[in-house]
Amino acid sequence: MNLTCQNSFAARKEGEPGSLYLVATPIGNLEDMTYRAVRMLQECDIIAAEDTRQTRKLLTHFNIQPKLLFSYHEHNKGASGPEIIRYIIEGKNAAIVSDAGLPAISDPGSDLVRLAIAEGISVIPIPGANAALSGLIASGLPTERFTFIGFLPREKKDIIAQLSSFQTAQGTLLFYESPHRVKKTLEIMSETLGERRAVLARELTKRYEEFVRGSITECLEWLEEHPPQGEYCIIVEGASKEEEQREKDSWWQNLSLDAHVEHYQNQGMSRKDAMKKTAADRGVSKRDIYNSLLSN
Repeated sequence: MNLTCQNSFAARKEGEPGSLYLVATPIGNLEDMTYRAVRMLQECDIIAAEDTRQTRKLLTHFNIQPKLLFSYHEHNKGASGPEIIRYIIEGKNAAIVSDAGLPAISDPGSDLVRLAIAEGISVIPIPGANAALSGLIASGLPTERFTFIGFLPREKKDIIAQLSSFQTAQGTLLFYESPHRVKKTLEIMSETLGERRAVLARELTKRYEEFVRGSITECLEWLEEHPPQGEYCIIVEGASKEEEQREKDSWWQNLSLDAHVEHYQNQGMSRKDAMKKTAADRGVSKRDIYNSLLSN
């Protein structure tokens, strides 16, 4: 990897590439839009949009006349991405927007960012509303440490596999989910993560914004009586320190006795000390370890 340094506001010299601006758009309420975001969309030569129809509505509302509006989404990024980069290399400034919130979060904008960086193009964030963080700060759950996961896979086995990797994570977990999948997702969360505090944040910054706070089971019961509507951000309590410590203490559970002792020997311990440490992990005497290894 080669170290690079970007000075976002350095004066651009003639013949140098333009910049790629990551412009946040409203997540529901049009007043989520910042003054800076409006100005950048007015000034940029190109606007790359996930859904051009949706973006045209936004541009019309703020009386923005785009010089060039590009379609850039998951299905055409292979062709559109390099073309946008070519325009920027020629000296044009481009803005990328998603349908709602920050681009490059759960959308292909991150691929365009990587292409730009590879070409030495400055990538400049224009911050604004974000559904996951908006849900988190109003959830009442810990905000000191959190993990954004976004949308879970489609298949149940894949969902379980992904959730299992976060079973002992202490930080609050942030998910996105559609209304027709939210109940299924909560059911699998209950099975995989166990009973935890959770929050359903719905229609954030819109007229029908709603927060349902309780346990995962209580949230499921709420949805039984109140059919899901709108897009959801699911915020789930992380594991307790005790759960995390139990996982750390039992890391060796799937190791054979030989492998357990070898693990400590590989760290530089003598065989005698490795057997002693293995015995302490397993709550048995060193003699038991010795005899078991001898009989193998």
